[in-house]
Amino acid sequence: MTDLIPLILTLAAVGAFAGILAGLLGVGGGIVLVPAFVSLFGAAGYGSDELMRMCLATSLATIIVTSARSVMAHNRRGVVDWDILRGWALPIGAGAVGGVAAVAQLRTPTLQAIFGVLVILIALWMGLGRAHWRVAEVMPTGPRRGLYGAAIGFVSVLLGIGGGSLGVPLMTLHGRPIHHAVATAAGFGALIAIPSVATFLFVPMALAPPFTIGSVNLPAFLVVIVMTTLTAPWGATLAHRTEPARLKRIFALFLGVVALNMLRKALF
Repeated sequence: MTDLIPLILTLAAVGAFAGILAGLLGVGGGIVLVPAFVSLFGAAGYGSDELMRMCLATSLATIIVTSARSVMAHNRRGVVDWDILRGWALPIGAGAVGGVAAVAQLRTPTLQAIFGVLVILIALWMGLGRAHWRVAEVMPTGPRRGLYGAAIGFVSVLLGIGGGSLGVPLMTLHGRPIHHAVATAAGFGALIAIPSVATFLFVPMALAPPFTIGSVNLPAFLVVIVMTTLTAPWGATLAHRTEPARLKRIFALFLGVVALNMLRKALF
């Protein structure tokens, strides 16, 4: 038990940070959780070819709770667009299940490389993107909605995130105010995480850490959700009190470092 205390405390700190980010920036806490899980479980001796799958699945499991808490906090302020969530639920969920199928076939180094490349792209958007950029004034409908929604679900599972990192830019580029985009994108997390985690529970992992069901590690899930449950509403409150542009640029630099470190692990 003494040996587990540092691991538990570290997971608690990471979970607190991830919850704040989910509410504050509308980004998936998995951007923080996945590399943290990889480092912690790898250092504990579970660095198998399937470790990354467990980290992605466990991160997504925590996002079910984080997403629900964030959406409820934002909804009290009346800024969640429920029509978007209802209209995008099916394509996002279908893309998420497709992402699970892809993850189940890929090994840790490949998934780490994918994570690193995609997070670098997200960091570039967060650092260089501008709030006034637009491609349209209304959200996509019809086949484009199906294509974009499926892509959000698929890519989010590959990253173990809740979809905010992709959903917020999509909505702001299509004329949605930033606070509405952040609040609604928080709901994308549940649309992605519920079907993907339900599938991951039936994808077994060799050499798994104790108390892992399928590809979801229960102790990591429980420790993190306790903290994200506490801190996600704080992040949502801060989102309505602060100008996020400078904070996003700082976080983009942090993401760049995280992504490059993940690429280093994948390639060397």
